[in-house]
Amino acid sequence: MKFPAPAGQRKEGDMERPQYDYAIVRDFVHWSIFWGIAAVLVGVLISFQLVAPKLNLAPWLSYGRLRPLHTNAGIFGWGIGSFFALFYYVTQRLCRTGIWSRKLARFQLWWFNATIAAAAVTLLLGYSQSKEYHELEWPLDIMIVVLWVVFSVNIVMTIVRRKEEQMYISLWYIMATLVGVAVLFIVNAAAVPVSLFKSYSAYAGTNDANVQWWFGHNAVAMVLTTPPLAIFYYFLPKSTGVPIYSHRLSIIAFWSLIFMYLWTGAHHLLWTPVPDWIQTLAMAFSLMLIAPSWGSVINGYLSMNGQWHQMRDNYLVKFLILGITFYGLQTLQGPLQAVRSFSAFIHYTEWVPGHVHMGTMGWVSMVLFAAIYYLTPKIYGREIYSEKLANLHFWLVLTGQLVYSVSMWIAGVMQASMWQAMNPDGSLTYSFVEVLSKLYPYWWVRGASGIIYLAGVAVFVYNLYMTAKNGRAVAEAAA
Repeated sequence: MKFPAPAGQRKEGDMERPQYDYAIVRDFVHWSIFWGIAAVLVGVLISFQLVAPKLNLAPWLSYGRLRPLHTNAGIFGWGIGSFFALFYYVTQRLCRTGIWSRKLARFQLWWFNATIAAAAVTLLLGYSQSKEYHELEWPLDIMIVVLWVVFSVNIVMTIVRRKEEQMYISLWYIMATLVGVAVLFIVNAAAVPVSLFKSYSAYAGTNDANVQWWFGHNAVAMVLTTPPLAIFYYFLPKSTGVPIYSHRLSIIAFWSLIFMYLWTGAHHLLWTPVPDWIQTLAMAFSLMLIAPSWGSVINGYLSMNGQWHQMRDNYLVKFLILGITFYGLQTLQGPLQAVRSFSAFIHYTEWVPGHVHMGTMGWVSMVLFAAIYYLTPKIYGREIYSEKLANLHFWLVLTGQLVYSVSMWIAGVMQASMWQAMNPDGSLTYSFVEVLSKLYPYWWVRGASGIIYLAGVAVFVYNLYMTAKNGRAVAEAAA
């Protein structure tokens, strides 16, 4: 398909306007959506594999192989791929200068796809370090390091060459992401290779667990929190036409978040052999984390003063405000789960995937959908094909996400209650199989919620396709 020249490029004779590269933004958007579709499709499949074991069609298509593929495609393919696109767009705009190296960005695009494809193949073949969010073996780790260094150099050099002196809050979150991901990944990736696709962690015992969850939870911080916050702070004012309520509040929330998040990882290891003082430290900082998290939520809400009618009229605002609302709920639920007594009740239950997917399907994806819709005139040079379809997309993904999370929260509470039920003589009231059988109706509901969410994604993709093909051409958009 041949696209019109993206808006924002320098026109002949216009020597003052920066040369913004929207082509690389568009291509990263396309590929991130491709990996996002794969992630949702695999997610729907594995949800039904739990209730229909015959869907485990082959060893390399079993739940154990597909589940890490689902998480990696979703977080790194859809999430990181979209962040690449949006960081390039936002950085150029806020710095008022083009990308430092277009060739480096183009190399990054293809290296990114090669890395995700290699990850998919190796995971399906069973090569895994068995570390949550860091399953990939050492050759893939090297590919990821190359990818991140290339991206970081390009973004940092663009910021260094900026023509805008002031640095808006989104740039601070972008730089935190670059540094945070690099430090976390390299420390947790330390391993001793023993063959081409086998390695052993450089750490042992509880040290290995502690480093893993320092990485695991802070990967949530630096991949699923700071990037969407950077995007939210940029695209909410752009979508509403009014400035963010308080830049000072955004800066205070930023530095508080960065300081507090790094101490919280061990709350995944409550009631384990990890020293009690580490568990208590993580629990305390997790509770304190509510404040900076809600600093951004409140900032978003107060930015809507006098503008709440846009929740009815502006489909972009629907996505952004519901997204930040899910972030707020996530950052209340997460710290509460870090309290020892509550963790003892819900840990290892279906409550946990309900919590996680409120963040990924609600907070992160809602913000990404809004940002990509906003970029449509920039990357295609055409108006959105159908706002009605965009609204339909919103209601489908909102419904799918709510049905998913609520059903899993109910299942988790029931599951935990049955696990801990005791007879007068001290024996367990229910066997493992009895508890398992009670979960089946909720797993069916989860599968159905995935289909609803997938339908929303399908509407999203169709709307973008029709925009590129038949959307009405627009004049050059303003910055």
